[in-house]
Amino acid sequence: MPRQVVVIGAGLSGLASAALIAKAGSPVILLEANSWIGGKSRRIELGGQIIDTGPSLLTFPEVLGQILETYDNLGSKTKTQMPELLSLAEVGKYFYKEHQVTLPILEGQPFAEDWKKFESSHSDLSAAILKLLTSSPNDLSTLPALGKLLKVYGVNLNAQSYINSLSWMDKDLKEIIAIHTLNAGVAPKDTLALFATITAIMAHEGIRVPKGGMNMIAQLLAKIAKEAGVEIRLNEPVTKIAQGLVTTTLGKYRADIIVSSLDDAITNSLIRERPSKIAKRRSCSGVAIYAVLSKPLPEGTVTHSVVMPDDANELHKSLTSFRQPNQTMAFVNYYKPNDIYQNQKPTVGILLTAASDGKSYNLESGWVRKELDRISKLIGLEQPIDAYFEEYKILDPEYFGSFGGGNGALYGATKPLWQAGPFNVPASHNPFRSWLYRVGASTHPGGGMPAVLGGALVTSKKIISRLR
Repeated sequence: MPRQVVVIGAGLSGLASAALIAKAGSPVILLEANSWIGGKSRRIELGGQIIDTGPSLLTFPEVLGQILETYDNLGSKTKTQMPELLSLAEVGKYFYKEHQVTLPILEGQPFAEDWKKFESSHSDLSAAILKLLTSSPNDLSTLPALGKLLKVYGVNLNAQSYINSLSWMDKDLKEIIAIHTLNAGVAPKDTLALFATITAIMAHEGIRVPKGGMNMIAQLLAKIAKEAGVEIRLNEPVTKIAQGLVTTTLGKYRADIIVSSLDDAITNSLIRERPSKIAKRRSCSGVAIYAVLSKPLPEGTVTHSVVMPDDANELHKSLTSFRQPNQTMAFVNYYKPNDIYQNQKPTVGILLTAASDGKSYNLESGWVRKELDRISKLIGLEQPIDAYFEEYKILDPEYFGSFGGGNGALYGATKPLWQAGPFNVPASHNPFRSWLYRVGASTHPGGGMPAVLGGALVTSKKIISRLR
């Protein structure tokens, strides 16, 4: 008799896990507390226009490709296709102190020679990182990929020490590369060196976005999950997890195996039946402002702008002590009408890196107001960017805290270095709870979508092997 599997959370990792396990032949129920699929990768509507929250770029699309390939190898091929991927002209335009540069850095721009040297020594590491993202660290076939990376990094295993070891590189370019490690939610000293490499890989291979927006990936995964027979139940929060049983606000479900894509601390609280504690060391949060604009931004405004703080060390120290920084790193994602989204009006997402303090913010909150004014001036606007707003929505640490991350920590508690990025399997399964597996952002921290999807792929393969 096929064994019943219950997956908790319809984020990207939960959807991918449910789809693969169901395609292998087990009955799967997917429980989601919210009214939407995708988790933090959510689609909202403002003023009749659609905007996607969460990740704004698709890096390492091969990870998603491997999920689809694995899905097809488990049975009849799906008719569901990877969404069309649109290539952007640049990774982004970076504003740092007096500098304005795009990645990749072109001839005639500041740091062009240093960037060329850095990119050339890292651009061929993509396959090695992909191997680590989609394989168990216990897999001996990963040793050549690991060796290739270590040949570049040497003894400098964290991003800060590796970047500091590049004595030939301009100090300002070092800061531009180092700031990318906040994609892992923590400072460069707490992040693997490979996060510095990803900057070069993105610039070398180009940046892609699904036509129709990033939520197209969540929709794709939900479609193949339903095709495989997954029963997706929205608006049904889980209240208790125990061996053989999942309890929700609406009922109880027998479960031979439980896969949780919730934050680690929330999963533990559901097992122990007591509130989760806020971790003393946790990743950053964000204040994300999404808006429909009454008119386009000035000609020449790129799709992705990155506004950096003058003092990155102050930013990292502030995030670590859970206070909002004097200046933060901000992303400005600008979409023209009928470009990536088939909207009739321009839209923007302004993503402020924030401390995970669990608080609510608005446009006139002190540091938010200050940062909006600073960002607007640096990217060349004659008035604050919110003067363009026709309708807007703010997602803040209080909102992100509803997903379980301590006080809104995007990747939950800070993990040891060896569990960051691709090094995720030791946290995904506890042999003393053989019925429980974990996937998701807090289990596979950093790297955003590739690490989350890669972790779901690795863990799902282990579950399928066990069920068989």
